Amino acid sequence: MKHKMHKMPSGAVRQESKLPFWLFIIVLILLVAFGCGILIRYTIKNKQLSNELSLTRLEELWNSGDYQAVYEQTEYMLEQKPIQKSALVYRGYSCFYLAVSKTDTSEALNYIEDAINSLRIALISNHTKSKGQIEYMLAKAYFQKNNFASYNYYADLVVKYFLAAKADGFFANDIPETLGLAYAALDMTDKSISAFTEALALRESETLLNAIGEQYFKAGEYAKAKQYLFRIVTESTDDLLVLKSRNILGKIYLEENNLFDAREEFEAILEKDENYADAYYGLGIIHERQGDMIKARAEWRKALRVQANHAGAIQKLSKM
Repeated sequence: MKHKMHKMPSGAVRQESKLPFWLFIIVLILLVAFGCGILIRYTIKNKQLSNELSLTRLEELWNSGDYQAVYEQTEYMLEQKPIQKSALVYRGYSCFYLAVSKTDTSEALNYIEDAINSLRIALISNHTKSKGQIEYMLAKAYFQKNNFASYNYYADLVVKYFLAAKADGFFANDIPETLGLAYAALDMTDKSISAFTEALALRESETLLNAIGEQYFKAGEYAKAKQYLFRIVTESTDDLLVLKSRNILGKIYLEENNLFDAREEFEAILEKDENYADAYYGLGIIHERQGDMIKARAEWRKALRVQANHAGAIQKLSKM
């Protein structure tokens, strides 16, 4: 007996097992989220690794003394992330050392400007242990900038940042002497003497002896000034420093109306350097006090031939 095949009624559809649409959407969303999470973690990890490698490379370049390479590396890093404190600090430091190595003033000034800008930005909200050191380097950068200026426009900022560095617990042996020079530029004589005295206790140098002697002269403490200046004149082999010290001694003798010793100092200067304008000016003062105005005017004219803008000689001759 044959079995009859039962046909499916027309219009009937076979029911197949399918995943509900809403469940499919949920699974898809979960898969996308998982993929995005992996991608984000990978990106963050790569960025962290890149930053670590960059900072490690910076440290290697810095330790090798390759300041130009440090400068170039930080330029790339700051293009990627403009406010990156470590890169800003390294850039500021490298710019400072590049500036002091340049003989071209314009080029050096550009590096100093860059150093100051980088270090000032690095200081914003910086409360780390390195804050004092950054302030110290910023003070040194302003000191260099002040040397390039026609007037002491930045000496007050040198003082500000050196004092801030000390307040934040940072100290370096060159702070007292440089601070003394900044005070001297600001005509803060007493503070300058105090800073120079502190510097002398750390390290004695002929330049420092001359500087403190000059400040004591400005303060009218001639006996103390002479103590330091005599040492330069009798012991130093630096001709320029000796001439500078003799000139201050000559001015002291003029203040004391000791014309004989004053003349000796100015003539000793001219034996070494016949183009020393201050010495001619001092001899003119001696002749003036002795009543010989013809010789006095002759000496002041010599001073102007050597230095056309010598203020003292111009003032004396303009009154005649």
